[in-house]
Amino acid sequence: MLTSETVWFQDELQVRTEGRGTCDITRDVRALVGRSEVRTGLCHIFIRHTSASLMLCENAAVEVRGDLEGFMQRIAPDGDPSYRHHDEGPDDMAAHIRTVLTDVSLQIPVSNEQLLLGTWQGIYLWEHRLQAHQRYVVVTVAGVKS
Repeated sequence: MLTSETVWFQDELQVRTEGRGTCDITRDVRALVGRSEVRTGLCHIFIRHTSASLMLCENAAVEVRGDLEGFMQRIAPDGDPSYRHHDEGPDDMAAHIRTVLTDVSLQIPVSNEQLLLGTWQGIYLWEHRLQAHQRYVVVTVAGVKS
């Protein structure tokens, strides 16, 4: 239960992507959780874009993320002639579809000032556009202080 002793912490990560693919942001989110001084609570992560998303994914085998990208290319291909929206190029609508099919936010429990991630879990920003972009991710941590 949140009480008057509940601590709220919020900061924003800026992530420069190199184009379509994943960026591991686990270390950056962990650092913000540490700065928050929240001992027990929740970490909420939100990406402020409609053509990139967040995912909690396997962090040991890069093939997993490659296979996910291949899957997305099959179900949301660039330049599909049935798309009506293509204001920013052939990858524009495909990127929006990929974002809708994935997540723009994640919630992860915090205990002992640490994210409660599983052994093989990492937090990734998934860029769905072909070109590099500057992306903004809001990290909010709420809970009880140490």
